[in-house]
Amino acid sequence: MNRIFYLLCFSLIILQSCKGTKAISGANIKKLKTEKIIANHYNKSFNFNTINAKVKVKYDDGKQSFSPNVTLRMEKDKKIWVSAKLLGITLAKVLITPDKVSYYEKINNTYFEGNFELLSAWLGTDLDFEKVQQLLLGQALFNLRDDKYISSIENQKYKLQPKKELELFERLFLVNPDSFKVFSQQLKQPIENRNLEVNYSSYQKVGNQDFPKEINIEAREASKRTSIQIDYRSVDYNPKLSFPFKIPSGYEQVTIE
Repeated sequence: MNRIFYLLCFSLIILQSCKGTKAISGANIKKLKTEKIIANHYNKSFNFNTINAKVKVKYDDGKQSFSPNVTLRMEKDKKIWVSAKLLGITLAKVLITPDKVSYYEKINNTYFEGNFELLSAWLGTDLDFEKVQQLLLGQALFNLRDDKYISSIENQKYKLQPKKELELFERLFLVNPDSFKVFSQQLKQPIENRNLEVNYSSYQKVGNQDFPKEINIEAREASKRTSIQIDYRSVDYNPKLSFPFKIPSGYEQVTIE
């Protein structure tokens, strides 16, 4: 269960409700300079103060599967809050801030408080609050302005690959040509045989901006595979929110391996 709720921390937590974006034919994709594609991606960043969403999640790791109903609340650059329920019963709550990740779950009466180090090691990439937030908003997990990239057109999408890879990682980004939001981002750690793939199958309009509607996440390590599908049932843009979180007394603190 610990791994499940940590995956919920930075994989689930996304938002969905209305109509997806329209496809663009490959013949209409304009060839752009790499710098222009990246600039457009950041110019189209989702701008908000708060988000409140109802999300349906499907989780499967090959050994167990379940589909909790999730309430997600976000305050830009400050908080990501998750409450997961199954059959109307609260299973767990998660609170992510720039400083730490905290959660508690009621099945085994356990809780965790700590930084992103263990989560980063498990997914095979360096995570922090900003990366988690960007992932949830349909933005590139890595800052594309920090490195030099090569662009091309593949399967009606802009394809971005680094001119020089990081020592332990391989990165690939596919960007929608109409919205310049991420269509797919793939991170590989060949030495550890780890892969993380995040696909944004559709977007919707929230606050008159493009926002993820359906997200499919797959994490693989050797023969192990974990998948999470997120279906956003409703999204409230810039509401007044509270983020109640208090670890119940008597719960046992745990670490994640």
